[in-house]
Amino acid sequence: MRTPRTGIATVAAVLLLGGCSMGSAPSQSPSPPMLDFPPAPLQLVPESAAEPDADADAVPLAELAPSDWLQDVSERTEIPQRALAAYAGASLRLAQTRPECGVGWNTLAGIGAVETIHGSYGGASATTDGTVRPSIIGIPLDGREGVKKILDTDRGELDGDTEFDRAVGPMQFIPTTWADYAEDGNLDGEANPNQIDDAALTAALYLCDSGDDVTTDDGWATALGTYNESVSYAHKVADFAEAYGS
Repeated sequence: MRTPRTGIATVAAVLLLGGCSMGSAPSQSPSPPMLDFPPAPLQLVPESAAEPDADADAVPLAELAPSDWLQDVSERTEIPQRALAAYAGASLRLAQTRPECGVGWNTLAGIGAVETIHGSYGGASATTDGTVRPSIIGIPLDGREGVKKILDTDRGELDGDTEFDRAVGPMQFIPTTWADYAEDGNLDGEANPNQIDDAALTAALYLCDSGDDVTTDDGWATALGTYNESVSYAHKVADFAEAYGS
């Protein structure tokens, strides 16, 4: 098993500075080149700590995975426990509400690792309530080489930029995607891209809506290609997902 965090600080820095982010809603994104995408990693979902007949929509994500599982996996993978609770909770929520999708916590963790080092990029960290502070804001999507050009769509409400859009939060959403898919993972009545439960659940839903069944190679490639069109990005996510899952 390779050490999951090897080189990840450099990877995240390059991606953030390069404007890595979700592009748009799935229906607006081009189909990814499937040939070069890696096969789907095994999608893992832990056992739930909730009562068997509990409604997953009524339980905050951070309470869905067993505490002993979180402690053990966090120690083995070096994923911060608060971030891991969000990834695991999102996979458990969708296992009940979207069982045909099959998205695993390890794929969400792979994305979180590559995007922002699980919400720790630039010295940030998730507080007990799951809010990542300081906020992680990407570069302006101003059309420079290797970067999409997306003029401001939210009047700077999420990203603080009234000229161009920027990716926001631990899972790096652009404002238009957040507006279309935002979910309230911690059940506080607000969907916040800087809150890791909300961000992880929204990412999981986005992947499911994009790829349908992400346990298949085609479904996983479509989902990752919609999240980020870079083939090298998909390989990095797959590497982490496999390492975490092993």
